[in-house]
Amino acid sequence: MHQADSMSPAERRAASSLAAVFAFRMLGLFMVLPVLATYGQALEGATPLLIGVAIGAYGFTQALLQIPFGMLSDRIGRKPVILGGLILFALGGLLAAQADTIQGVIAGRVLQGAGAIAAAVMALVADLTRDQHRTKAMAMIGMSIGLSFGLAMVIGPLVAAATGLSGVFYLTSLLALTGLVLVLWIVPAPDAAVRHREAGIAPGAFLATLLNPELLRLNLGIAVLHAILMASFVAIPLALLEQAGLPNAQHWWVYLVALLVSFLAMVPLIIYAERRRRVKQVVLGAVLVLALAQPLMWAGMGSLGWLVAAIVVYFIGFNLLEATLPSLLSKIAPAGAKGTAMGIYSTSQFAGAAVGGVIGGAVYGSFGLGGVFLCCALLALFWFVIGVKMRQPAYVTSYRLPLPCESVRDEALLRRILAVPGVAEAVIVAEESAAYIKVDTQVLDPEQLDQVLQPV
Repeated sequence: MHQADSMSPAERRAASSLAAVFAFRMLGLFMVLPVLATYGQALEGATPLLIGVAIGAYGFTQALLQIPFGMLSDRIGRKPVILGGLILFALGGLLAAQADTIQGVIAGRVLQGAGAIAAAVMALVADLTRDQHRTKAMAMIGMSIGLSFGLAMVIGPLVAAATGLSGVFYLTSLLALTGLVLVLWIVPAPDAAVRHREAGIAPGAFLATLLNPELLRLNLGIAVLHAILMASFVAIPLALLEQAGLPNAQHWWVYLVALLVSFLAMVPLIIYAERRRRVKQVVLGAVLVLALAQPLMWAGMGSLGWLVAAIVVYFIGFNLLEATLPSLLSKIAPAGAKGTAMGIYSTSQFAGAAVGGVIGGAVYGSFGLGGVFLCCALLALFWFVIGVKMRQPAYVTSYRLPLPCESVRDEALLRRILAVPGVAEAVIVAEESAAYIKVDTQVLDPEQLDQVLQPV
């Protein structure tokens, strides 16, 4: 349990370079979001439904391939899977950029989604960092994802205004190739691919993790959150352009304002949730904010000021949930199953994005913008009803503790670990020579745990 003072230079290099790879890829995915609904109408064969499909199409292949590609990286190595995924992503961007039909753009988005490298990247982080610094590395990647989403909302409209929709897709391919260069020449090569239950899939824990009631509720929530995101972005750009009269080239400042205000609003709420141990209440409150924002956007469509204010409210709820749900997952996931839980969670997220694009396009085609906003509000209220039943999570932190071989063979070790005050869960994985534990850091005595872990 004793931790080194800081990450080594090799660990910092690994974490920062992989965070950049993740950021470039997610930037490429999200840049299309604020522009496809408006610019996509000029494509041959475009209909509201097909535009919605194009917005969420990447989610279909992401959801299908996320876990299999992660498991494949255990067999053939992390870097080959990551490089292959980035190549697929770049090819998908090129296909979409050169398409003049909506079907071609959909095909490009599907191919982009086939570059499902998130699980392999997380596993590579686990290979390249020590146990005591892995949380920091994962946090760097999490921050890079949030930053890339914010930049995409601003850069996408600016690039589209200058170069058209094809220019956005060409830029996504360039970003993927930049990530490929980082993986080849900057990201360190691991000594070996190590199966690690904090970052990878544990087949033996898959079914129990999938059927865990609290995790099921959380997975439903992230699917709904991203379904609402994709459906909303069928409607929001069109509402700004057609109802509020804001030209496409100026949409960027709306998203910039919304993201900055939402960031300032969510930081104290996240601190409150963790310090006061009120994560459940903050999550449910954010879901209600998400539901409230939808009718506000519907009612405010005729006024740019009111519509922008409603979009700000929406982003407060969305960004607060996007930042809080992974922390909730870490608290709920059983010891030794965090990587498995994260894989299922990510799959649910991408599946929700795919379904949300279809729903948004279909509802817009039949009922207009108001119908999309109403549908999203109902989805959020459905999530709230399901979420009310979730338990207040235990406020625990996960650790992976390497064990000497002689300790792994000690049949009484697990009982001694669980007897230490503050240890909530523990599991020993003999093939990894490691113990996975979840502890309440406010109660745990690290020295007592260290004594228990010493070979008898």
